[in-house]
Amino acid sequence: MTLRTPLTELVGIEHPVVQTGMGWVSGPRLVSATAEAGGLGFLAAATMTYPELEAAIREVKSRTDKPFGVNLRADAEDAQQRVDLLIREGVAVAGFALAPRKEMIAQLKDAGLVVIPSIGAARHAEKVAAWGADAVLVQGGEGGGHTGGVATTLLLPSVLDAVDIPVVAAGGFFDGRGLAAALAYGASGVAMGTRFLLTKDSAVPDSVKREYLQRSLNDTVVTTKVDGMPHRVLRTDLVNSLERSRGVKTLAYAARNTVKFRKLTGISWKALISEGLALKKHGDRTWSQLVMGANTPMLLRAGLVDGNTHAGVLASGQVAGIIDDLPTVDELIARIVADAEHRLDALGKLR
Repeated sequence: MTLRTPLTELVGIEHPVVQTGMGWVSGPRLVSATAEAGGLGFLAAATMTYPELEAAIREVKSRTDKPFGVNLRADAEDAQQRVDLLIREGVAVAGFALAPRKEMIAQLKDAGLVVIPSIGAARHAEKVAAWGADAVLVQGGEGGGHTGGVATTLLLPSVLDAVDIPVVAAGGFFDGRGLAAALAYGASGVAMGTRFLLTKDSAVPDSVKREYLQRSLNDTVVTTKVDGMPHRVLRTDLVNSLERSRGVKTLAYAARNTVKFRKLTGISWKALISEGLALKKHGDRTWSQLVMGANTPMLLRAGLVDGNTHAGVLASGQVAGIIDDLPTVDELIARIVADAEHRLDALGKLR
């Protein structure tokens, strides 16, 4: 199996398949399994304290000597410390879940890391490319978690036309047909979240995995009631309740989660308030939406870590409705690449 693309050459991986940095899901076991299978796995740093991230990086390095990445938030209180940690530990790739900072990209690149921010529009791709990003990951509206309203089939070509760096396609991918299609568009690989969550190497409780496998293509919903921004999740009684909630009840629920989130992560009240003021200044989110922001990590943790589907939220791409098995990561990547090669060979015979 020899699908060589600008992404595989850039990072030094065997296959053009990326496992995204899913909060509470993308830990050392999943990331190292992806690396060993020839793909690129990202640790999700946003839901880890600094000591937890430091331990996670070292655990991945103890499990594999192949390249892996860490997904950062440039607006985190200790973002600079985390950048220094990646450089010190020799991490191969840095990703950014939200808008990166120009100076951070420069610092990481100067230290020899490959920088691959996640973006949601062609104009964002142009900006980070001008700042020196080595590649971009673009997620269409089919993807899980925070997502936009434009389908991958339209968003991907718009980004490919806008930049001349490698583009990784996300949103709606789960098999070799999708990889072949993305390569045909001109992408350098695919990134998947839900498909990797639903593997034997994922630490998500088996009961939660079964919940995903039982769903149909119509069983996800994009809601703003989790944290004020469009968020694709599985439909559950809790999500339906949040969708119906209004005013004071919603705000009180979110405020409780803000306190829990602060205690869990150790982030200071000053940092939380500063982040809120910055979002308020540069965006159009209301104060109630800003308070609701803490709902995301706590509600996701309840579902994806504790396995409490009644008190938690389950982020999910639409592909959950078409996935029906739990392979190992090694089996999954081998299957995807083999199927993609078969599809590409079949296309070649049409000429």
